Amino acid sequence: MSDSPQQKPERKRSGVEEVKEASQFLYRILAEEVFNDQPAFSEKAVQVLKHHGTYQQDDRDRRREGKTYIMMVRVKVPGGVLTWQQLLAQLDLCDELGNATARITDRQDLQLHGVLKRNLREAIQRINEVQMTTLGACGDVVRNVICCPAPLRHDGVREELQELARAVTRHLLPRTPAYHQIWLTDPETQEKQLVGGQADPEEVEPIYGKTYLPRKFKIALGLLDDNCVDVYANDLGFVAIVEDGRIAGFNVLAGGSLGVTPSNKNTFPALAKPVGFISKDEVIPIAEAVVKIFRDFGERGDRKRARLKYLIADRGIDWFRQTLEQYYGRSIRDPLPVSVRGFDDHIGWHDQGDGKWFYGLNVENGRILDRDGFRLKSAIREICQRFQPGIRFTAHQSILFCDLPENVRPELEGILREHGVPLSEEISQVRRWSMACVALPTCPLAVTESERVLPGLIDQLEVELARLGLENERFTVRMTGCPNGCARPYNADIGLVGRTVNKYAIYLGGRLLGDRLGELYLDTVPLGEIIPTLRPVLTLFAQHRQNGETLGDFCHRIGIQKLRELCAANGGQGVAIAEGMESETC
Repeated sequence: MSDSPQQKPERKRSGVEEVKEASQFLYRILAEEVFNDQPAFSEKAVQVLKHHGTYQQDDRDRRREGKTYIMMVRVKVPGGVLTWQQLLAQLDLCDELGNATARITDRQDLQLHGVLKRNLREAIQRINEVQMTTLGACGDVVRNVICCPAPLRHDGVREELQELARAVTRHLLPRTPAYHQIWLTDPETQEKQLVGGQADPEEVEPIYGKTYLPRKFKIALGLLDDNCVDVYANDLGFVAIVEDGRIAGFNVLAGGSLGVTPSNKNTFPALAKPVGFISKDEVIPIAEAVVKIFRDFGERGDRKRARLKYLIADRGIDWFRQTLEQYYGRSIRDPLPVSVRGFDDHIGWHDQGDGKWFYGLNVENGRILDRDGFRLKSAIREICQRFQPGIRFTAHQSILFCDLPENVRPELEGILREHGVPLSEEISQVRRWSMACVALPTCPLAVTESERVLPGLIDQLEVELARLGLENERFTVRMTGCPNGCARPYNADIGLVGRTVNKYAIYLGGRLLGDRLGELYLDTVPLGEIIPTLRPVLTLFAQHRQNGETLGDFCHRIGIQKLRELCAANGGQGVAIAEGMESETC
């Protein structure tokens, strides 16, 4: 594979770029502060710390008492696959060193919250002791590589994807010894092992170089009949083309990302575009080539535009493909004319195809905790200890208990019931397909609530849907506490995006398949007005949908402007207006 030198003219770099270079491959600045007696890291050290898998935060609910600094530690779980022993070790950590909760992310990671700086080194050491890592879970590198986690072994396709996700992860991990030196080595020997400032970047970080990537980079492996990883929302996507039960190759997609900065009009959400078709053996070299293109050409002055989607938007998909072929060293074929056609959240009981079963448990917003009347964490502990299942996390923040004999079904369900955990079959469709980011009180970017208020919002929405006879409809509701899009709201049927305190933008017209962006319906809607605002939209949908039409497809067909007019004029009830609406082809 060709490794073309940087061809982009030198531009002004952001302060973060200078910090990364000064860190000497993610060591200095951070290493100097790990063992001091301060309760927090400096701003410069925080930028380096991210690459080691940790964000520094504070409890915003307690700011009047003074800032209480805490760490969010993210454990990388390629493809969402881990063992029951590894999961129990993380639950022990969240009890002993964190705030007693853990959280499954929408990238199949596991986050520990509330870790104090003085306990951070112990937490990371214990994570590594069970053969897991936090390296590259955050920061300007390739993040967790995701794929369908379901252990469906009828044809072996998903197992191939899961192994490929691990292989891509291994290949694109940062190679600096700084992680091992800082967290896993005796402090007295660290300085002797430090990579010097004059070290050759090609020897230390042959893929990333001395300043790593301009910003984060996300990769997903998807399936045409099951886009459970939202492959279009990633910087780089590989969609498996399956023929006769085997992977014949992959369509390569590039340029997806849903983050937006409202104050910067040159930022926008984007879905990945098809670039070419490749064989399975080409996945890793193509991934490396794309990462290097982003490394060499990505924006390093304005971090708000430092994503692959902006590079492709500015230079064009044709330029990107030509450059990819140059970096790869050979031509690639045109993408096949196919698109995704299904999405399975893998909830409930499923035959694995090998004589065993798995059970998919919906975990609302990914939060694993115990509280009065609902002891999910304790239930998971008992299930792990009693059945020793394989564990998988989904990109929809849920958990799969795998490799179970069929006869344990009543016992496993009994454990959940005893702990006040509803079975997946007992929750509503709208709750099952909802998702929220963390937001307040810990995310520093949040402008309003998300995870803490979405369950109550779903309570209200369930009432409206039952009244309209829509309780069995499958559509996505995703909520974020700011416009950065961590819960992927912009391609959902209903996207709720925090704008300011207790006010949200409502986006409509995306869909479960994840291959279409929604459009802004109304801006700055107070939290208490979200359900009344959606009520006429849902009423129109219930009365005038076409056969088999989903909520997102309905809103897209009618058109957002027409939908606003209909709902404003008649509350979604008028027959005359609705008759005119039915002829619309927007």
